[in-house]
Amino acid sequence: MRYYKAWDRAADDGLVPHFEELAPGQEVELPDADVWLNYYVSRSSATSERGTAITEAAEAEGIRPTKALEVAENPTALRAAILADPSTARAARQALLDRVREDPELQSELARDVVRTDDLKKAVATESRSADRIGYVRQIAESGQIKTPAGQTVDAPVDLRQEAERHLSLLDELEDGEDTGEWATEAYDTMKNLVVEAVEADPELRVQEKRTKFYSSLQKATKAFEELTFDDAQDFYEDDMVQRLEELQQAIDSCLNALRKTTTPAE
Repeated sequence: MRYYKAWDRAADDGLVPHFEELAPGQEVELPDADVWLNYYVSRSSATSERGTAITEAAEAEGIRPTKALEVAENPTALRAAILADPSTARAARQALLDRVREDPELQSELARDVVRTDDLKKAVATESRSADRIGYVRQIAESGQIKTPAGQTVDAPVDLRQEAERHLSLLDELEDGEDTGEWATEAYDTMKNLVVEAVEADPELRVQEKRTKFYSSLQKATKAFEELTFDDAQDFYEDDMVQRLEELQQAIDSCLNALRKTTTPAE
């Protein structure tokens, strides 16, 4: 059956006649032995469902199925090659990435392995931080907008956007596998500083920034105070609580007085 299937596959590729075209005594020009090995698989495992899948994958990659089947039958040899040879490890990594996209169970297993391994967890956190920083620069370059420290989204000055595009171009030119951490940090810090400078250079934007920061802080303070509950206060009452609330009241009075002065005409 292995010869039969090999001939069938070779016939589909036009190397030999199909079965229905054959007759007893007919002379058939056979392909070279090296070519035939691309179709004939001597391993019995090739006939199984798993072997068939491996054979099809090997053919799609342009290699002899026998090689892929041999590796599949000896995982320890594969492990040894990965541990000893960086290029094999890189090939295995890429294969896992390709497989994990279509295998939710493998995704979960790899995720658990990562979070349970401190070194991997730190590496993932570092790469994630670099990706976020590159994303920050990319967003400015592509959208032409910046987010101020107070959270406002405004149009980026032309020179600031051009600087973002320059840094992004440098990042995109890095070789695959090259560490982007240092480059990403430099680009991110540069853009952050330029955003602050852009806010300071625009009087109207500077006022809006202060207003936005004030309202943000006021909202947080209001929410924090509203979350205070005094049910059964007698169970946890302490003099220090009253003192802190009195100090808070004094601070609020000072803020109110400062704001009222800005709206009172000078005499």
